Amino acid sequence: MSVMSDAVQPPSDAPGTDRSLEAIAQETFDVIVVGSGIGGLVTATQLAAKGAKVLVLERYLIPGGSAGYFERQGYRFDVGASMIFGFGDRGTTNLLTRALDAVGMSLETIPDPVQIHYHLPNQLKIRVHRDYEAFIQELTQAFPHEAQGIRRFYDECWAVFNCLNAMELLSLEELGYLTRVFFQHPFACLGLVKYLPQNVGDIARRYIKDPILLKFIDIECYCWSVVPADLTPMINAGMVFSDRHYGGINYPKGGVGKIAETLVEGLEKAGSQILYKARVNEIVVEQGRAVGVRLASGEVLRAKRIVSNATRWDTFEKLMPATPLPPKEARWQQRYRKSPSFLSLHLGVRADVVPADADCHHIIVDDWQQMEDAYGTLFLSIPTLLDPDLAPPGYHIFHSFTPCWIEDWQGLSPSDYEAKKEAIAADMIQRLETIFPGLSAALDYQEIGTPRTHRRFLGRDDGTYGPIPSKKLLGLLGMPFNRTSIPGLYCVGDSTFPGQGLNAVAFSGFACGHRVAVDLGF
Repeated sequence: MSVMSDAVQPPSDAPGTDRSLEAIAQETFDVIVVGSGIGGLVTATQLAAKGAKVLVLERYLIPGGSAGYFERQGYRFDVGASMIFGFGDRGTTNLLTRALDAVGMSLETIPDPVQIHYHLPNQLKIRVHRDYEAFIQELTQAFPHEAQGIRRFYDECWAVFNCLNAMELLSLEELGYLTRVFFQHPFACLGLVKYLPQNVGDIARRYIKDPILLKFIDIECYCWSVVPADLTPMINAGMVFSDRHYGGINYPKGGVGKIAETLVEGLEKAGSQILYKARVNEIVVEQGRAVGVRLASGEVLRAKRIVSNATRWDTFEKLMPATPLPPKEARWQQRYRKSPSFLSLHLGVRADVVPADADCHHIIVDDWQQMEDAYGTLFLSIPTLLDPDLAPPGYHIFHSFTPCWIEDWQGLSPSDYEAKKEAIAADMIQRLETIFPGLSAALDYQEIGTPRTHRRFLGRDDGTYGPIPSKKLLGLLGMPFNRTSIPGLYCVGDSTFPGQGLNAVAFSGFACGHRVAVDLGF
């Protein structure tokens, strides 16, 4: 078995740029986007499709951020999650399909019949089927005394989703859009206003009394929001809990990294460009306005508008060191805190330990009291069950990850750091053995990434997954939109409305692209 020290390293065939940095520095762009995560790329492609001249700056060698990939010994690993929303073929919430289509691109995807197979305390096992009625039936069989409450709660999630799915999802900051969409869909708009300040837990308790079933609703939220139901906005839950049955979970052929690669291809076909190995050290502010960026290599690149796909912590504290923190951002930092990062375990595994009827995505919680603790919840994706070409013949990819904090990994000697990684990886494999007996003896390849890895390669403060509420808030009312207090500067990604998740940051990208386009007159 091969063992590597740190994940998320560059592939040997990483793309570059055909143009010199000196030539690019002589140009003035309509928009510079800092970072090529999905939110940044959707913003860039939306603007490029409207005719804007856009430059995306990526510090790494490939696009995508946590939606990127890396290759090792015949395996193509997803850096982050493999459970992908947004590739449906109907409605308006199929945001990845729409983003690609805007620049004349598309991707082949593979439907996943089960979103998650939960393995929970006291042998509670629930599969979230793509078919809504099959899921409701399975959950009701586990909690027959809550049949009515289950139906009413998840049907209310559908009410939220139907409001979202009735309208084109663009910038809620743009008055013209708000006016137009209200007259087109008044009842959907009023429905969203109703749910905007509400959290999942309050609504779940209206219908459900069983404490274990309420814990199940908690893990349903935690698995994508990293907070329990009381802190999870109902708008987000309505999208996730319904779109998994409406548009479904669909895995891109060739891996999650294909999403960013294909968006970049569309960006370039639309006449804009991306520059790799372009680390931004500073957002240049002149007379109170963002006018460009300064690269680590010293060059200053200018644009009419700057969009940061970095976290708000990185944007305002690291990229703008000479600019006082705006009061609006200080208030946001009081309301939200950094979520944990993850320890990621990438495995190559002999196929004989994986039953033919195994599901792609699993979540293990051994003790409800430890669900939110570091290493308490264990996630597993086996994307090769959907796309076998990601691994050598006769093998599968296991990507397992568990939340943890960067503080757990600070101040260690190199030998202690490696030993701690190996010890926690061994514990994760032992827990996975409860689902896949014989796993530890079937390993062909192993690579481990810590919060330090995520901070280093993804450029995220403390390796964080994103912002989470510091306390119970009024739904999404506290989440900022794309414009910032600095004229000319916008933010996009998981620290803007509507928050975390691939489809959510795509929504943020649509909104940001729309807002910037209106401001520039496109």
